[in-house]
Amino acid sequence: MVLLWLLLWGLPTFLLGVFLWVVLVHFFTTHIPASMQHPAKVRFLHCLFLYVITLGNILEKLGICPMPKFARFVHDLVIIKKDPKVAVTNLRFGSVPVRLFQPTAPSSGPRRGIIFYHGGGAVFGSLDCYHSLCSFLARETDSVVLSVGYRKLPDYHSPIITKDCLNASIHFLKALDTYGVDPARVVLCGESIGGGAVAVTTQSLVGRPDLPRIRAQVLINPIVQAVNLQLPSFRQNQRVPFLTRKFVVTVVCQYMNIHRSWHRALLTGAFIPPEAWSKYKKWLSSDNIPKRFKTKSHQPSFPAPFNEAAYLEMKHLLDVENSPILAEDEVIAQLPEAFVVSCGNDILRDDALLYRKRLEDQGVPVTWHHAEDGFHGSVILFDKKHLSFPCSQEIMNAVVCYIKGI
Repeated sequence: MVLLWLLLWGLPTFLLGVFLWVVLVHFFTTHIPASMQHPAKVRFLHCLFLYVITLGNILEKLGICPMPKFARFVHDLVIIKKDPKVAVTNLRFGSVPVRLFQPTAPSSGPRRGIIFYHGGGAVFGSLDCYHSLCSFLARETDSVVLSVGYRKLPDYHSPIITKDCLNASIHFLKALDTYGVDPARVVLCGESIGGGAVAVTTQSLVGRPDLPRIRAQVLINPIVQAVNLQLPSFRQNQRVPFLTRKFVVTVVCQYMNIHRSWHRALLTGAFIPPEAWSKYKKWLSSDNIPKRFKTKSHQPSFPAPFNEAAYLEMKHLLDVENSPILAEDEVIAQLPEAFVVSCGNDILRDDALLYRKRLEDQGVPVTWHHAEDGFHGSVILFDKKHLSFPCSQEIMNAVVCYIKGI
């Protein structure tokens, strides 16, 4: 009887209490920039986002379920709509699940191929979550799309994402004839951490005579470094949904197996050796960010005085597979043309700007699309009707337009 009472009254009361707490946290800690359209909708979605994370953290502390697995369970409850114009096949390349999207309309010859790496910061994201986006890409660009379901936290850590994406891509590139793909028109596309995986994979495939050359790379709000976390966008948008500074630091520490106690050294750059910064600052300094994206607020001295203990804990952040913007010039110069998307209200805005400059400085053709009112994660909402935003559809239309031109 007591158990039944708890289920009928105790659990709903608890869930309601948690939600009210989340709403209070949101209003006290979140900043909604004036340039963001539909602020009430942003607040509503962010409260739901925080609610899922909070419930996941509670379940994790109770030893019931890790937060990342709970979060993925919730967002995978989305109903997948079948598109009669796209045939979908679930496959597995070794230990990596993948999903193939092929237009059902007849084709006069091999189609363009798109290898897609989803976002989610190694916590969120899945084949199901990005199903409609990949189906849209396949239909609107008349391409064969391969979506890679790389492994994530809490069971897998760096560098599993980049390894899974690279291995799945190589497997696909070796079998393009099987899927009816033109080897001269293969595009790598990714969002957020998936955009970073595009950079790493494209660099890894440079100089591979046994594989078709990648035709183009599409990087949507990519994270391409974890070295300078004091860039202007990191300070301006540190409390903007849906990617805050607190969440970035937490995920970087978890995925890179860095103890949380080192978060201050991570933020200030105290782990960077002086000789390393003298080399990397020409690529990572805030001086490389256009003036229009800077404010007159105080810019902290970066990096902080060198801490050797911090370096020993975090030196792998300087590896190219974790910070692909640090690749040598001769590698960057051989990369295919790129389409880079940045959002004005995204904490990772300056990652996109810096990588764009890095490519252009080495003669790589870059097409840049900037969504002034965009925010991190907005692209996944492009087809969610009342929950979508103008910037969501704008970005997807720009990506489709670019890919169709290849």
